[in-house]
Amino acid sequence: MATNRTFTMIKPDAVANGHIGAILHRINAAGFRIVSMELTRLSRAEASQFYAVHAERSFFGELIDFMTSGPIVAAILEKDNAVEDFRALIGATDPTKAEPGTIRRDFAKSIEANAIHGSDSDDNARIEGQFFFGIRREYAY
Repeated sequence: MATNRTFTMIKPDAVANGHIGAILHRINAAGFRIVSMELTRLSRAEASQFYAVHAERSFFGELIDFMTSGPIVAAILEKDNAVEDFRALIGATDPTKAEPGTIRRDFAKSIEANAIHGSDSDDNARIEGQFFFGIRREYAY
C-alpha cells in the first residue's frame, strides 16, 4: 500500500552548485508539500550508518567521502503516491539515463554526484525520515 510521505536529500554537489532553490521549486511544482526540512552536514559516522546497506561495496569509502564533503538538505515530502511520484521526478540514478526534465538529468554531474536522493520504498522512506528527523520531531513518521 502506497503512503503519502517520502524522504529526500539534496546532496553536497547540488548544494555546492547553488541548486537548492531550483530543486525545491521543482518539488513544489510537482505537487509535493515540504513537511519538514533541515540544512545539515553529515558526520562520517552518520553517513556510514545511513548508507550501511552499501558497506561491503567497493564504492562505499568514496560514497562516504562525497556525502560528508559539504552540507545537505534533508526533507520529508508529502503527496499521494509520494515514493513512486518522487522517484519519477528525480529520474534515474545515472543522469545520462534519466528522462529529460528530471532533477538528475538537469542538475546532476555524474552517477556519483547525482544531486538528490529519494527513498526507493515506503519502508525506506519511513526509516530514512526517522534517521534525520527522529521520533520526537513534530513531522516525523
